Amino acid sequence: MKKNIAILMGGYSSEFDISIQSGNVVYKHLDKNQYNPYRVHITKESWFYVDDDDQKHPIDKNDFSLTLGNNKITFDAAFNIVHGTPGEDGLLQAYFELIEIPQTACDFYPAALTFNKRDCISTLKPYGIPTATNYFLNKGDRIDSKAILDTVGLPCFVKANKAGSSYGVSKVKTEAELIPAIELAYTEDDEIIIESFLSGTEVSIGVITYKGKDTVLPITEIVSENEFFDYEAKYLGKSQEITPARLTKEQEKKVSDLALRVYQILKMKGFSRSEYIFHNGEPHFIEMNTNPGFSEASILPQQALAAGISLKDLLTNTIEEAIKK
Repeated sequence: MKKNIAILMGGYSSEFDISIQSGNVVYKHLDKNQYNPYRVHITKESWFYVDDDDQKHPIDKNDFSLTLGNNKITFDAAFNIVHGTPGEDGLLQAYFELIEIPQTACDFYPAALTFNKRDCISTLKPYGIPTATNYFLNKGDRIDSKAILDTVGLPCFVKANKAGSSYGVSKVKTEAELIPAIELAYTEDDEIIIESFLSGTEVSIGVITYKGKDTVLPITEIVSENEFFDYEAKYLGKSQEITPARLTKEQEKKVSDLALRVYQILKMKGFSRSEYIFHNGEPHFIEMNTNPGFSEASILPQQALAAGISLKDLLTNTIEEAIKK
């Protein structure tokens, strides 16, 4: 019998449209011989199933069920491809754990931890994971430009602490640019992280649980046409994404081993994508994405294909691993 799979997409953040695109790719490539896929949109106002005629049908949040005519449909698993809140920060993960429906992303605490860039970095530092030098601000804190720049130097990056797709991120090259960058970051979150500039090759690494084993995928090198790997570079073609990355064997082993270690320290499962910059020859951790972009051109699907894993196989494996656990 086919399993009913809810493909969760949308969310409450600026990444809503990107998540819808990712969800539709999952819907397109999911093995219809094994699964009955249901596109479920998650919005602040309501959760609803969108059928092939674009008609909306409400989801009952009490047990995450769907009624079509006289038929009540329940789900064997939820494929979580919601970027940002509530799909990447632990909220949906906790909900599904409570109602005992498997979902494909990591568990609720690792999701919350990795979504919070500041907490994630603070957790990794005692394990000796190299990161940029950073400075934290909360909305309402006094902004001491001198103290900030004495800590992180120039240029530096100002980021919203809990946001994805490079929303609320600025590269600051002069002291005059610092306050406007902080104000921009506060439009996305009430917490900010300011980081020292790391100069070097940037790479993105997918680590997934594949057939029961934590697996590092081929590495992608990021060459942005812009100042950094921003929204335009990620989604509007303003970058080169070279898979496999142009690394030496030594560099490849060093960053692959580090990415696997980070995946395991943070108790990840399912698929993830993390970013690193080779600064002074050493890979430095930037951030972890637990629900990375999933268009056909996105980095993780590219890496899976380079490893000989089709999108259909990747999706099937992700669902079956979630159900098994």
